[in-house]
Amino acid sequence: MWSRLRELFADPQRPFVHRDFSWLQFNDRVLAEARSNENPLLERLKFLGITSSNLDEFFMIRVASIDREILTAQRNPRTDPKVLHRLIQTRAEILQRCAQFHRRQSQTFNHLRRLLAQEKVFISRRFQQSDRIYITGEQVFYSEVAPLLPALERFEPDSLAELTNLQSALVFPNGQFLKIPKALPSVLWIDISSREFALFFTDDLVRYFVRKAYGLKGLPLLLRLTRDADVSVDTNEEDPALIPDAVRKKIRSRDVGRPVRAQISGNRALLSKTNLSKILRIDENKIFDVQHPFLLHGAYEFANELVKDTRFKSSLTYPEFKPVIPKAFAQTSEIFKNLRKHDFLLHQPYDSFDAYINFIEAAANDPEVVSIQQTVYRIDKLSHLTQILKKAAATKKVRVFIEPRARFDEIQNLQLAEDLRASSVDVRFAFGPLKLHAKVALVTRREDGKLLNYTHLSTGNYNAKTARLYTDMAIFSANQEVGEDAKLFFEVLNDAKLLENFGQFKRLVVAPIRLHKRLISLIQAETAAAREGKSARIFAKMNTLVDQNVVNSLYEASKAGVRIDLNVRGACSLLPKIKGLSENIRVISIVDRFLEHTRIYYFQNSKIIYLSSADWMPRNFFKRLELAFPILDPAIYEFIRKHVIPTYLRDREKAWELTSKGF
Repeated sequence: MWSRLRELFADPQRPFVHRDFSWLQFNDRVLAEARSNENPLLERLKFLGITSSNLDEFFMIRVASIDREILTAQRNPRTDPKVLHRLIQTRAEILQRCAQFHRRQSQTFNHLRRLLAQEKVFISRRFQQSDRIYITGEQVFYSEVAPLLPALERFEPDSLAELTNLQSALVFPNGQFLKIPKALPSVLWIDISSREFALFFTDDLVRYFVRKAYGLKGLPLLLRLTRDADVSVDTNEEDPALIPDAVRKKIRSRDVGRPVRAQISGNRALLSKTNLSKILRIDENKIFDVQHPFLLHGAYEFANELVKDTRFKSSLTYPEFKPVIPKAFAQTSEIFKNLRKHDFLLHQPYDSFDAYINFIEAAANDPEVVSIQQTVYRIDKLSHLTQILKKAAATKKVRVFIEPRARFDEIQNLQLAEDLRASSVDVRFAFGPLKLHAKVALVTRREDGKLLNYTHLSTGNYNAKTARLYTDMAIFSANQEVGEDAKLFFEVLNDAKLLENFGQFKRLVVAPIRLHKRLISLIQAETAAAREGKSARIFAKMNTLVDQNVVNSLYEASKAGVRIDLNVRGACSLLPKIKGLSENIRVISIVDRFLEHTRIYYFQNSKIIYLSSADWMPRNFFKRLELAFPILDPAIYEFIRKHVIPTYLRDREKAWELTSKGF
């Protein structure tokens, strides 16, 4: 695959794959799960829905970013023409691949529709009056959709400019125009008998039944607009009280950003791609003729609800999975005593997130606990954890550091801050340009006249919902050096002037101050060991690997003879198995029932394993507050080294292997 892209490499001798090409391959791997006969049918529908929401975000963030990069280069008279040419070529290749992907999505959707119909799950897109689905669809339209539709407008070119991000609209042959409210659900479904379901994509319902409702004739054109939503939200306000308004003001601009994609379906003759391109001021290759529902992401929600319905065959869904609460956390009264014995590893979702909930519950109820501090990046809407923290604030100091700029969760996090403050929780926001992405909680307890720290460090969010869907690892520790580092971390969060103190940590490694340098030095140490003839090995698991300095360091390590195994779920800019450069590097990617989210770094000669919240990306190294935490407990260290890592590398069912030609 990469042979066509080699001219886009800035340095073909040290290939660095553009992150967006690699990410598109990741979405292909997700689509492959939707196409796989080995997966239960409703789960395949969920994977298909995921590819749709993934691609929406890709355009809103990544394509928008490339557009801005090109625009900046065009406006700069000093730009190297070769650089600009390479950028434009890169975007064109990305858009071509997206068009191909849309076609594969459509094929997959149509295939799954036929299979679902055999199981009495009907997804209707074209309605015939003799069909009983027609009657059901009409009832759903008039009861759930029609009351929320606005009045028809006369279509003018400026009408499209009023569409907000991810909003759909209809253009009719008589020149009428209808904006479909985003407040409508993406899908609606209804029982049509005791064992039969009908699923309707809202845009399809409107497209068909609105003509009857408004007395319109002829087929309309359905279109959907995607806008630049890569909003940079700084919280550099000196007054913390101004942060919420600053964030809200910024995110409102998401709905009116520059158009980056248009999807069209139906009567294309009403508005040619050429005319639409002129109206929206976008290139024609950003206008996609789509044969499947625009709101395909809604299939995930539908399938997720249907999975819970006991009337359906168990063969249509994954077997029920029940996480286990480790014994040490089953009784809240015993938790602190158990933690004093040794560290504990939590491996979600196999271990239940309830272990953490019980830990915080124990702290909330314990009169010897004087304070609870924790970070929040993303949290579930109806969080039991929130209720515990509010209860704890009545008797002890509770401080929560919330990141108000967690993309697409900004409003929820601001509402969380208001809710917690109403119960006397001390809420602080992350500061300046650095996003708070570290996951850490600290409980301070009075024992025998001393204050002792109990620390929780995780690779994943404090989110009970995603804890059942994502694989993550966390450490509970009563190690006081770790606790003092965590305490210092929270002190710095509370006062940005102390940022330089991150260099004083004994155990934890923090971005942006030290993490990048630490990883480079560990890679170099393995490289030096290999050059001395020693056995040298690196294993790293992460979501994304796109930092060029790290990639180059790994190339050098491979050339020296270091054995390198990388497990990268998403984008990977490194190309393995190139003779004389990366032949000692193996890269796999696992896409399965649970979303791989754990970050593990292992370096053989340094005899160290880190877990971390950080991927190997420039943004994680230099624009976020991240933590990497070492595995200090010998038993846990050996468990990860001898069992966890080999298990990932032995996967022959769901692991894709990257070669010099791609996946």
